[in-house]
Amino acid sequence: MSDDAAMIDWGLAASTARRLVRPGPEVSAAEAAEVVAELREGAARSEQPVRDHTGLHARSSTAPVLVVDRRGWVTSSVEGFATVLEPLVDKIAEQRPSGAVARAVGSKVSGAELGALLAFMSGKILGQFDPFWDGPEGSTGRMLLVAPNIVAVERAMGVDPHDFRLWVCLHEETHRVQFTAVPWLRDHLRSLVGGFVGATDVDPGNVGRLLGDGVTELGRVLRGEEGASIMDVLQNPAQKAAVEAMTGVMSLLEGHADVIMDEVGPDVVPSVRTIRRRFEQRRDSSRGLDSVLRRLLGMDAKMRQYRDGAAFVRAVTRDVGHEGFNVVWESPDRLPSADEILDPALWVARVHG
Repeated sequence: MSDDAAMIDWGLAASTARRLVRPGPEVSAAEAAEVVAELREGAARSEQPVRDHTGLHARSSTAPVLVVDRRGWVTSSVEGFATVLEPLVDKIAEQRPSGAVARAVGSKVSGAELGALLAFMSGKILGQFDPFWDGPEGSTGRMLLVAPNIVAVERAMGVDPHDFRLWVCLHEETHRVQFTAVPWLRDHLRSLVGGFVGATDVDPGNVGRLLGDGVTELGRVLRGEEGASIMDVLQNPAQKAAVEAMTGVMSLLEGHADVIMDEVGPDVVPSVRTIRRRFEQRRDSSRGLDSVLRRLLGMDAKMRQYRDGAAFVRAVTRDVGHEGFNVVWESPDRLPSADEILDPALWVARVHG
């Protein structure tokens, strides 16, 4: 899409986010270099233990590791958003006002809003695997480690920094192994996103109704009511079905990574139990404006994905062992649904009879 037709000014989104990003913890140049080197080493050290424990044969060299600061994460995320959202942006753009001025104003407003969102998120992310990044031929995504956030959290929790850095690497390395060892996973996830886009109703009347319902739900979120979610209201039934499918997959991936980082941990991370306990306490301690923003952005739902997915993985491996669990990677129809994530016996009965 040409710049003058773009619905989102991606350049403005990136520059806005970089301008609003809060500074990270104070470290000397020598300390910063040490952290970066240790995270790179931690990613490399994580490869073999994760492969051995998961039983997945990965070509991790096809997915590079990047250690970034908060602004570097913003730049990478803008690239990722542009790739994933392109089909949805194209669809919505067909319904926009046709005037050049209206297009320009709308794209800059959208860019500024996305930039503010990314600035907030840039201080929350420890690491992530971007499966949709298209690098050199044969690449399968890239792994990002956000150094200042890792340092900030390890200091706040008062844990051993060397153990914590390796622990984070174990989680992200598990994601890298998932996508590099299971060749159909990336395309399947992209197809689910495509299903969501296809179900998106861009009719102005329906969009207006959904926004009206969203305002009502926003009030519930601000009052702290249990189960309130503005994201759920802003989805039509077909979109909700697509989101349910994505929830099953993402809960599996996140829960599996959480389980692996803890099960591998005792062999390579001596203080893993202390780290896990304090990390869970930190997840549950969000208060005030930060708590409201996390709920609005669906970050609380993300935390449930970790816990529900981990409970699923542990229940299945107790029942049918690691080999029985690994059947999940054979094909898309072996993946658990959102309902099966919450009731692992349903998945075991369907897949293993």
